[in-house]
Amino acid sequence: MRSLLFLAAFTSSLCAKLPELGPLPEAKPVSKEELTASITRGVDYLVQKQNKDGSFGSARRTKGLNIYAPVPDAHLAFKSGATALALAGLIDSNDRRPEVLASIAKAEQWQFDQLPKLRHIDPSAIYSIWGHAYGLRSITKLYHFHKDDPAKQSELKILAENQIIKLQKVEQLNGGWGYYDMDDATAKPTGLSMSFATATVLLALKEAHEEMGTSLPKREVDRALRTLEQQRTPDWAFVYSLSHQFRPRYAINRPAGSLGRSQVCLAAMRKFGDERVSDEIVSDWLHRLCVREGWFDIGRKRPRPHETHFSVSGYFYYYGFYYATESLQMLPPKAQQPFIPHLAEHLISKQEKDGSWWDFPLYDYHQPYGTGYALTSLSRLRSSLK
Repeated sequence: MRSLLFLAAFTSSLCAKLPELGPLPEAKPVSKEELTASITRGVDYLVQKQNKDGSFGSARRTKGLNIYAPVPDAHLAFKSGATALALAGLIDSNDRRPEVLASIAKAEQWQFDQLPKLRHIDPSAIYSIWGHAYGLRSITKLYHFHKDDPAKQSELKILAENQIIKLQKVEQLNGGWGYYDMDDATAKPTGLSMSFATATVLLALKEAHEEMGTSLPKREVDRALRTLEQQRTPDWAFVYSLSHQFRPRYAINRPAGSLGRSQVCLAAMRKFGDERVSDEIVSDWLHRLCVREGWFDIGRKRPRPHETHFSVSGYFYYYGFYYATESLQMLPPKAQQPFIPHLAEHLISKQEKDGSWWDFPLYDYHQPYGTGYALTSLSRLRSSLK
């Protein structure tokens, strides 16, 4: 009987509505000019720091504690993801100065040369999913960038289809996508399907399909959506990975630990037609990010993953804002406005003296990917600002 009472109480707590946070505090208004000034500084940083071959980032900067990165494929994956995010940020900035156009052209050529080579050789680390997913998103940006060049668009679509095939190959056996498989060495990964990684891939696939007409693999999408639902808790937090579905009250899986994951997962579910993801739920999680950014920021720049409150890692910071601004644009224009100054203030205030943004020391990839995330986020806020 005691066990049943405990289970009933536990289940009730899971189903309870998240506590109200109160009204959104007033924030200093932000202008398009302020956003543009910050964006320009970020663009200048990327143009100056781009590698000669057109890529962004490298493995040259190391420290005493480094992320597991089996050679040679891990670093091509890191560089592919960082380059794709930086390239997308440059395009989204709408900065069309000659030096920026030259930087975009060099990064585009690097993607044509290197993305087809991207794969995972060591089965324990499937970091390639980040290069494929963000590569797909930057290709979609390039497709619009070359709207007056049908031949180039055709080439980009072929490159995109290549990345989709590669994502199909690294789908987890239980559906969705993850980037570690430490236990087995199988042709089909059998490691961890991760909520945020799965949502990241789903959004990239959907955007490419809608904007370029690329294939949308139904089997993989259906399985991914199913596993995403398995990782959702009743309060619309999302557990870290599929194995965590049986530990929903672990700190990392509670709403505070999900603050950098819920936005991407909600955006993916809504994009694929889940009508349960209402404006109210999207707004609630934007509200939470705006008012709880302070402790979310505690993990930023810490060199060890998951070392702070609710096991938050530094590399969730700009990732979280990137998908928060994407989910923001799913709201009606009027409903977006209260959140824009809060999100803008958090991003602009974190810009470094050299114009970059970074949240986690990852060899020499962190500034390009952080700056790419931030540029796209600020560009979205600028386009949504009335």
